[in-house]
Amino acid sequence: MVILVCLIGLPGTLQAQTQAATDPGGLNLSLRLGDEAGDLDIGVAIQIVIVMTLLAVAPALVMLTTSFLRIIIVLGFLRNALGLQSTPPNQVLVGIAVFLSFFLMMPIAEKINQTALIPLENKAISSTEALELAKEPLREFMLKQASADDLEYFMQLASMPPTMAEDLPMRVVIPAFVVGELRRAFQMGFLIFLPFLVVDFVVATVLMAMGMMMMPPVIVSLPFKILLFVLADGWFLVLSSLASSF
Repeated sequence: MVILVCLIGLPGTLQAQTQAATDPGGLNLSLRLGDEAGDLDIGVAIQIVIVMTLLAVAPALVMLTTSFLRIIIVLGFLRNALGLQSTPPNQVLVGIAVFLSFFLMMPIAEKINQTALIPLENKAISSTEALELAKEPLREFMLKQASADDLEYFMQLASMPPTMAEDLPMRVVIPAFVVGELRRAFQMGFLIFLPFLVVDFVVATVLMAMGMMMMPPVIVSLPFKILLFVLADGWFLVLSSLASSF
């Protein structure tokens, strides 16, 4: 229907534009491309497309190239180990992970600001050079966390010859870093689960000895797990362990 209305009004629009073009007193709007208006800079257009693409994938890049990934997975393990389905809420866990990641990544952000952003603002370097300089501090951070086996594996997948770690491209460093972060996060989650698993076993054994087989052990053990976590100052232990693991 909208297309039909537009087609019906098209002749009138074209007639009005023709009259406006012939009438010297009318409003004449035109778009000129070519030698008269200056050739369109294709390089600038490509840069705009690249920037828009980076903005679209920025959340994924932040999650996969910073300490956020390990922190949010460990906090998820902690909530499941306590037996709490929605406490703390997902928004709270994400907020904790974001602010702790912001705290841990601040030295790297300051280095990127000093080496890339400030010279770019002063027009001392180009945007391409600024991007290359900004990648170096982030590359150093990820290389410290990535294992040599993971780096070697992804180098083989990329059919790359033996290369120094400092010269590895980001397409090798990022997946190796992500795999290492997942491995460490699951290892820490397993260690968090152990004491609460012991509490579940003890409570289940006591209930069976008392003949209360119909009583769900999870309901009885939940207060004891929360009490154990509070008495051990669990939040401080978990967050401090996460911060010191980087």
